[in-house]
Amino acid sequence: MAEKKSGSRKRLTADRRTPPSPSPRKRKATLQKPAPKRFSRLRAALWRAFLLPFRMIWAMAWRLGLVIFLLVGLGVAYFAANLPEVSALVDGRAKGSVTLMDRNGAVFAWRGDQFGGIVTAQTVSPFLKNAVVATEDRRFYRHFGLSPRGVASAVRINLRAGRGPLSGNGGSTITQQTAKLICLGVNYDPDLWKSERNYERECRRSTLWRKIKEATFALAMEVKFSKDEILTIYLNRTFLGAGARGFEAAAQRYFGKSATQVNAAEAAMMAGLLKAPSRLAPTDNLAGAQARAAIVIDLMQQENYLSKAEATSSIAQPATLTAAATDRAGGYFADWVMASGPEFFTRNTTEDVLINTTLDQNIQTATEQAVRSIFDDKIDESSKAQVAVVVMSADGAVRAMIGGRNTRTTGAFNRATQAKRQTGSAFKPFVYATALELGYTPFDIVRDEPITYNIAGSGAWSPTNYNNQFAGDVAFTRALAESLNIPAIKISEHVGRDLVRKVATDFGIANELAAGPALALGASESTLIEMTGAYAGILNGGSSVRPYGLEQIKLLGDTEPLAGRAGGIGERVIDTKAAQALTYMMYEVVQSGTGQRAKIEGVEIAGKTGTTQAARDAWFIGFTSEFVVGVWMGYDDNTPLKGVTGGGIPTDIWRETMIAITNQSAPGPLPMLRGPVQISKQLEPIEPAVKTKSGATIFDTLFGILTGKN
Repeated sequence: MAEKKSGSRKRLTADRRTPPSPSPRKRKATLQKPAPKRFSRLRAALWRAFLLPFRMIWAMAWRLGLVIFLLVGLGVAYFAANLPEVSALVDGRAKGSVTLMDRNGAVFAWRGDQFGGIVTAQTVSPFLKNAVVATEDRRFYRHFGLSPRGVASAVRINLRAGRGPLSGNGGSTITQQTAKLICLGVNYDPDLWKSERNYERECRRSTLWRKIKEATFALAMEVKFSKDEILTIYLNRTFLGAGARGFEAAAQRYFGKSATQVNAAEAAMMAGLLKAPSRLAPTDNLAGAQARAAIVIDLMQQENYLSKAEATSSIAQPATLTAAATDRAGGYFADWVMASGPEFFTRNTTEDVLINTTLDQNIQTATEQAVRSIFDDKIDESSKAQVAVVVMSADGAVRAMIGGRNTRTTGAFNRATQAKRQTGSAFKPFVYATALELGYTPFDIVRDEPITYNIAGSGAWSPTNYNNQFAGDVAFTRALAESLNIPAIKISEHVGRDLVRKVATDFGIANELAAGPALALGASESTLIEMTGAYAGILNGGSSVRPYGLEQIKLLGDTEPLAGRAGGIGERVIDTKAAQALTYMMYEVVQSGTGQRAKIEGVEIAGKTGTTQAARDAWFIGFTSEFVVGVWMGYDDNTPLKGVTGGGIPTDIWRETMIAITNQSAPGPLPMLRGPVQISKQLEPIEPAVKTKSGATIFDTLFGILTGKN
């Protein structure tokens, strides 16, 4: 057929046609079509590469966390197993303390870190318990020993203040603070630490490792102890300034009461000390302690421990200190008692010791006021002149002591007991005591005239009187009253210097005495307490006296004393009649001689002034029937005093002190010679001492007979 050709085939493909343009909606759908598989695989690979470090970190973190959890658990278990009982942790002091009480049993001073005894979270005043919790750790009873919120807050505060994250605020809970107080269970070892201070400094170090260890130990404490047991340890171990360890010691020291009895204001003040115990200690900074207490009271109100009325009242009537706390640590007297007492029970005690002393706080206060009054009225403010005062009973019991112008100091140089100074004419009574013991009387005569002594190695020595005049024939009484030098030297040389030295030494002058004729003029040195004790020997009738301040020592809680007084009246030195005659002569010193400024209306007083060469030292020591008071004045560097003699300002201080004392007592008549006395001897002219065949002077022999030694 014409239409078909042989072998031809039909086309299998469609005609080429131009496809229609897609609509906008279809075009958009085309753009959102999934990418080719090769792009998906690439994206997945990149995602896996990105997640790999996080997966590795997470894998390491949970494994490390598990290890840390196990290590902390082991640490907690170890610490908890080795923690002792609560009773063994409340007092961690290596040394004991000393509490000093006055003659009436009132506490006036402390030495060493004081531990007042155990108080518990149940027995302590509720005000105190609440004040501590509100101030230091208000979530104490709700957390497990650590406070992440508190730590975070502390780190934020430290960083804002420009400090390191662990410097300054620590955010520590009471449990963590308690762990630090017991040094994470490490006890003090003197072989490892030079002192307790170094030990405590090590315990307070704030390194990252120590913080971790502290947190672990705190968790162990929470496992081992109850909350109240932890708080009990804290209440008894924490330092609260002025040497007080624990709240019981602080309450006794500052307020004179137990921590079980403190009110809200007192509790707030003690809790406030936890922030800075040394800086805020009320004995040094009462205003600062009261200001801090007001903040604590506000915190207690916020925690509903105090009502608004109670808080307002506590702020309006802040806590104040007892007189003992105000007087600080007992000053020079307490230092002297501690230095003179048995070392094992004072300076190096490992026990809590109670010492009853002879101190009379009323007399001490009166003495301090007298010194301040005289110095304010009569001494230039720029003067560096010093003063020392000792008040003593006739038996040597020291009732008051001042060792320098700063009367409220501790550990300072004590001029009453440590300063060795020339005694001047205050030594002359011992010259006359020797003569009276040998049988002379206050009315015997000696000539006051120029005299020269040839002293080996020094040449000629021609002593004079203070006024550079000579009185001629004078009775012993007048010679002493006017403090004439020549008669004293003549009498000393006549009776023998060795006897004078013996009498003075037996009365208690322990320092080495001068060898030459100047012995009679007080060229030797002594301390004020020695001289006052020697005058007490004259008052008590001629027996030696050893001054003492310690009456009794006992341990806290014991009723039987371990030791008693180590001083008092000793052996007889001169006859009672001789002592009474000497007292009469010294009475005339005040009535008509150099000590007239000591007079007190209606009171019999005996005493003696003393002024050394160039007025480097000025003394007045005198007594009534009840008390002996010694006063010394001078410069530490021996600079001469200007316009001051023993009969001047020292006598004024003596009088003001004695007036205050006699206002509290009624001194009777002096034990002195009264009535006519026959003149038995006359020391004019003085002849060389006659030697016996044995080589002793007649006076040596007579002295031996009178004292029963021959």
